[in-house]
Amino acid sequence: MSHRSPLIFVIDDDELFADCLVSAIKKGNKSVKIETFKNAIDAMNAMGDPLPSLIFLDILLPGPDGFTFLNEITSYIDTAKIPIVLVTSLELPETDLSIYNIQGILNKERMKPSEVTDYVKRYTN
Repeated sequence: MSHRSPLIFVIDDDELFADCLVSAIKKGNKSVKIETFKNAIDAMNAMGDPLPSLIFLDILLPGPDGFTFLNEITSYIDTAKIPIVLVTSLELPETDLSIYNIQGILNKERMKPSEVTDYVKRYTN
């Protein structure tokens, strides 16, 4: 039986920020496979086998936004359990996001790379 490397999706239309996220993810797990997407539609179309072990998701995306993506993946049994970390500059209201399997919210202006690596270690090791 072959062991697959964990897969992480980064969904963010800001290329520079996505590159920074990818660097922080690699520090958390060097063997992880990372796929980046600039919009929700491309990420949805890439869902397959294997499913991602973790998704870092921006809310403000071109086309369907991050909440549309969340509604879509939580409507399927196989993708509803994927842990998701929101990465956004929005100040989100204190609402219950657990229905979307949100494991955390990182503010783009205040987050530290170590916060990203902590999530990666938690969900891929």
